Parts: sequence; C-alpha cells; structure tokens
Amino acid sequence: METPVTGGPVVVGVDGSDASVTALDWAVDEAVRHGHPLRIVYASLWERYEGVAPARTADRPWGQALADDILRTAADRARHRAPGLPLTTDALAEDAASALLREGRKATVLVVGSRGRGELADLLLGSVGLVVAARSHGPVVVVRGDGDALEARRRKVLLGIGDHDVDAPAVGFAFREAAAREAELEVVSAWRRPAHEPVDHPLLSGGPASAFEHRASELLDEALEATAGEHPGVRLHRTTVEGPAHRVLTERSATADLLVVGARRQDRLVGLELGRVAHRALHHASCPVAVVPRHRPAPSEGDQ
Repeated sequence: METPVTGGPVVVGVDGSDASVTALDWAVDEAVRHGHPLRIVYASLWERYEGVAPARTADRPWGQALADDILRTAADRARHRAPGLPLTTDALAEDAASALLREGRKATVLVVGSRGRGELADLLLGSVGLVVAARSHGPVVVVRGDGDALEARRRKVLLGIGDHDVDAPAVGFAFREAAAREAELEVVSAWRRPAHEPVDHPLLSGGPASAFEHRASELLDEALEATAGEHPGVRLHRTTVEGPAHRVLTERSATADLLVVGARRQDRLVGLELGRVAHRALHHASCPVAVVPRHRPAPSEGDQ
C-alpha cells in the first residue's frame, strides 16, 4: 500500500459554477485548518475549439480569457475568505477529469463540486465529480450538503467501516479531520442478518441477531485499534447498526459535517471503482463526502 501524500496542497477544481464556488470555499477552510497551501485549477479543452467562438479580447483567445477570469475571481474570493493563505492557480488546456486526476496525485486532498457548468439540473452528481471520485489516486472530497455541514457547525465527522476497512487509509483520514476540526468522530459499522441463513450456521450459535452484531463490533475494534491511540484527543463514538450500510450512512450524514468512506483501488485501471456505499453517498449524502482509496495490486492473468 502506497503512502498517501500528507504535505501537498489542497487542490480544488473550479469552473465558474455555483457548485464550484461552494467547493472553493470548503477547500479554503480545509487548507486553513490543516495548514496546507491551496491550489486552484481550471481545466477545459478550449484550445481544441479555438476559432469556433468569436475572440473575446484582441490579445487572448476566448477560452483563455474565460479561464483567466474564472481563476482570478476564485483567487480573489479565496484571499478574502482566508487572508494570507498561500495559493497558486493554473489553467490547463485538457479535459477536466484527466487534469484533476493528475493534480490529485500530488495533493493532500482533491476537492470538487457536486456539479459543473452545463450539467443537467436533475443530475445528482456531475460526471467529472463521479469520475474523479471513482479513479483518484488519493482522497477526494465531493462538496455537497446544507449550510450547517458546509460551515462545519455540527462538529461531527462520520466514518463508515466495512469488512475491508481494517487498517485502511480512510480511518486515519477521518481521525485527522476530526482532530483538526475539534469534532466528534462517529464510527459506524452496519450489519445485516442473511435472509435465508441456515439454522446450524456457526454464527447463529449465540442467537440470530447478536452474533452478527457482535461481529460488527469486533470489526470496529480491529479497524480503530491502532489509529485511535495516535489521536487520544479525538472524542470517539462507536456505533453498530442493523441495516444496509449505504442507507445507514446516508441517513446519518444529516447530523455530520463530513462523511468518510473507503474505496478499494487496483493498481491497474479497470473502470470506475466505487462500491455501493460510496456511490450512494456521493449522490444522496447531506454533507460533503470524502472518498479515500486503498490501493491493492491488480490481479495477475492467472487470477482472472
């Protein structure tokens, strides 16, 4: 497992949309609370289409002028929100998803809005946000939710723990966020009884419900054992809940400022790698969602 970037900038993608302005504000606050610089990126294939639209200025192509305007406005807003925050800006002439994925490899966290310019109003999550969350090498935060969540007024970070999250980067990420925010960390492990479990199944020896709930509790202990000791100041609340994890976490996100979920990634790109929990959260959560990947080797030809 590769070591995540911890000293890089907070990178945020902007495009002039309302959602990207919200993402910018969130990214500024994130950079301040962790003491990281901010990098503001605008990406578009404007060079490819130069000449299709009339020139906006005498000395600059219309696409470059638009990019410069968006970045200047974003930088001014960031400086007003956090005077003295170190920041850089860059306009990249390539598709937004590819540019952000590359920028994310040197970022401590990559921040995107829930929709971009031109997205259909009824889309729950924009296409760029979905691709970036599903393929990013490092942590991605998709910014969504109401004012209380966006301004971190609830003082709670919510972390979902699944079967593959023991010693996962998502756990450390959630603890660091809770510590920086001086917030409570609520860690949830959801469990379910199989609908047609045989009566003599070994897990049922202590009772149909208690056995599965006990396993969920053990999973919490295993996942938190090492990291909790590194953050003794974090107020920790552990919860086991019966029900599907994707629904449980989405419902509980209404009381949180940030929902953190893990995602498994293969070293070799095989498509959009988002589990059901992360996918549902990105579309329906009531607060910003952090997707923190855990890398695993790609299967060999013999394993496929």
